[in-house]
Amino acid sequence: MTAAPVGILAGGGPLPFQVADSVRAQGGEVFIIGFQDFVDPDLIRAWPHRIIRLAAAGEILSTLRAAGCRDIVLIGPVKRPALRDLRPDAEGARLLARVGRALFSGDDGLLGALVRIFGEEGFRVRGAHEFLTRSLGRPGAMGQYAPDNLALSDIRRGIAVVRGLGALDIGQGCIVQDSLVLAVEAIEGTDAMIARAGGLRQPGPGGVLVKMLKPGQEKRADMPTIGPQTIRNAATAGLRGIAFETGGTLLTDPAACEATADRSGLFLYGLSPAELLGAD
Repeated sequence: MTAAPVGILAGGGPLPFQVADSVRAQGGEVFIIGFQDFVDPDLIRAWPHRIIRLAAAGEILSTLRAAGCRDIVLIGPVKRPALRDLRPDAEGARLLARVGRALFSGDDGLLGALVRIFGEEGFRVRGAHEFLTRSLGRPGAMGQYAPDNLALSDIRRGIAVVRGLGALDIGQGCIVQDSLVLAVEAIEGTDAMIARAGGLRQPGPGGVLVKMLKPGQEKRADMPTIGPQTIRNAATAGLRGIAFETGGTLLTDPAACEATADRSGLFLYGLSPAELLGAD
């Protein structure tokens, strides 16, 4: 009997299709639901798919069931809409009622509630990291450049800051220069934070971007992501490098990220579990 296809609920960027490639390389098949206004229409065209509004939960669930999907993956950035803009269908309204207060408790509360609800509807939610093991990076310096003692000090400061932000469900990243916090990530996202920090740069060696999971974050829905464009943006903003949580951050293209960091003269540094524990 043919295995059931993996259902991919796809936001923006290349990662949904990297998951699809990985599933197919392992002998499986996929069916992709692309979220309207977010999924890349050129990339989704090559796959069995349907494009559906984010709030059309009834259509999403019925499409997944009709395709025979049992396992699903939520992957790719989606800008959280205002409640007045959701326009849910009847099933969507029912599910929103079940989500309840999680709608107002921050992204982690909402995503955790959605993962739970998909489970209650008979699906098994799997994390993209289960399929993209090569995209999780490795501990230490990736490429030609490594952080010096000042940068390592800024990284430790950044770890503490992101943990504080994450405990309040605010963001997954910050930028630190010589112990001064130039910017923290909120709803604007990483690229906008980097651009803002560029205008706040102080004299001396540039700052460091730190990207990590929030404490207790639901990894199956919203892992931190770094791509070559992130690194180019960091270079434009005058940063010295990027530190990320190994195993807790997806690199959209590890080889391209490493090559871009080398060309830009930036370090790309994977934080090991021991380093994260040592920063406590």
